[in-house]
Amino acid sequence: MNPVLIIVLAAAWLYLLRVLSRAELPFWHFLLGSMGSFAILMIILQPVLTMPLARAVSALAGVVGSLTGTFEAYFKYGIIFVQMPVGSLTLRVDFECSGIIEILAFICLLAFFPVYKTYEKMIVGLLGTAYIMVCNALRIVLICLASHFWGVEVYFLMHTFVGRLVFYGLSVLLYFYVFTKPQVIQMKVGNFSYGKG
Repeated sequence: MNPVLIIVLAAAWLYLLRVLSRAELPFWHFLLGSMGSFAILMIILQPVLTMPLARAVSALAGVVGSLTGTFEAYFKYGIIFVQMPVGSLTLRVDFECSGIIEILAFICLLAFFPVYKTYEKMIVGLLGTAYIMVCNALRIVLICLASHFWGVEVYFLMHTFVGRLVFYGLSVLLYFYVFTKPQVIQMKVGNFSYGKG
């Protein structure tokens, strides 16, 4: 994408954020802020971070493969080699499997979430990113183990349905503890507050 266009769009985004902040419209500030930052970061960081994240995920998954002797990870290339009952399977951890979309979405939502202080956002952001990477590696491990024990017939089912259900189910837990629970605790209606012990 044209760098000048990115700069113009980023400037317009920052201007709109300022307008929404001065108008005291926190929901629209959160929505536009998180969506705009996600789009900008995807344009700028996706080409740079996809391969390092793919390598990290394959290395994490490879630890389980090495311990169990069921598959080997060649993290330098983001590739996992699975020995099956009949034949073998080579998996390439690419853009979709790297977790970059989920990590950037989480960070962008957190950056504009009004409940946390800045230092809390940094800590939660680092812990959340690590959690997403581990969950993604767990998804890859499940796919590899199932393929190792039951063959290529289960690969599609595990990759398309089971692995995603596990990953997104664990992501929902993260979102609950990071976004929903703190918001509910801070809610106050009249004299009633969830934060009262």
